[in-house]
Amino acid sequence: MAKHRESITAPGAPEAVGPYVHAVRSGGLLFCSGQIPLDPKSGEIVGATAADQAGRCLENLAAVCQAAGVTLGDAVRLTVYLTDMGSFASVNEVYESFFESDPPARVAIAVAALPRGALVEIDAVVALPA
Repeated sequence: MAKHRESITAPGAPEAVGPYVHAVRSGGLLFCSGQIPLDPKSGEIVGATAADQAGRCLENLAAVCQAAGVTLGDAVRLTVYLTDMGSFASVNEVYESFFESDPPARVAIAVAALPRGALVEIDAVVALPA
């Protein structure tokens, strides 16, 4: 592995569903792979609604951050992928509960489909301490 990047595997997050790592640390940033709403123990999709699924995605991202020694509150940008923009408001309610003050920059994108039939996927870029 190159010295300018370090792969992060998070024991508290679900296993990757493809050929990727949970995150890569490089240049003062942590680039977190997208998380779908998988239960870390069973590996199954959890949550019947996009809002419920968004909560699980954010919990999974928090576990990835923790494995790298930071918190989700250190995030500088998140991307939320939704299969139905009609869920935007309900996902925002859950999202806001994770970032009650000083939220990161964010993008929300409508997509045709997500892995394993998920309704939501969220990735993050997180600032590492200097």
